[in-house]
Amino acid sequence: MLNKNYLGCYKLPNMTCEEVMQQLAAMGSESTKRTFMNHGAKEPLFGVKVGDLKTIQKKVKKNHELSLELYRTGNSDAQYLAGLIADEKKITAENLQEWLQSAAWHMQTEYTVPWIAAESAFGYKLALEWIEAKEPHIQAAGWCTLASLVGIRKDEELDISQLKHLLQRVASTIHEAPNRVRYAMNNFVIAVGCFVKSLTNEALKTSEAIGTVSVDMNGTSCKVPFATDYIEKVREKGKLGVKKKMARC
Repeated sequence: MLNKNYLGCYKLPNMTCEEVMQQLAAMGSESTKRTFMNHGAKEPLFGVKVGDLKTIQKKVKKNHELSLELYRTGNSDAQYLAGLIADEKKITAENLQEWLQSAAWHMQTEYTVPWIAAESAFGYKLALEWIEAKEPHIQAAGWCTLASLVGIRKDEELDISQLKHLLQRVASTIHEAPNRVRYAMNNFVIAVGCFVKSLTNEALKTSEAIGTVSVDMNGTSCKVPFATDYIEKVREKGKLGVKKKMARC
């Protein structure tokens, strides 16, 4: 097994998938692994903190082939790292479909896959397909992709009328939606309210209409944010409509 100083003595850009997996194993900790599993993660995983994953990302940068290999391991830590180093210009719709189907848990279905999908050329199309799926984890991925899209795309690149329709759909269906889908829908309302100024008031109306959103957080202390409060805090900071450079983080 490679030691903790591995990052300082190896030329990371040329690392193979096997070598990265060895590094991840060295970085893992039982406490982090336990925390992830309490939130829904399943084996296999090493329990690597996201901050540690980013030390690899900064040196490897974007590496399309390595990202595909890492994701296919099925290891949660490797899949998250795959998202960090994925090349949004090279990844295909087929790759993203494969990633979604083989996602380890909601860290991938609600973050990794939606982030890269939103940055790709076909994120909007996939998002609209995914929210119509029968499987809850795919539905959640669709709503999360939409939330990421409104955060990085200019308003003139968005279909404002369709986003308004989707807000209305959330208002009428969120409480009957599956557990994690409710969480994703609520985040979509927040994202639209914060990033699309012309729809801020519509998002606030939607939030008031749906009220408190109940989501089973797997016994953890995590809370479901109340969309109205979140949007108003962003307004107070003068940040409404301020877009992000990229979806992933």
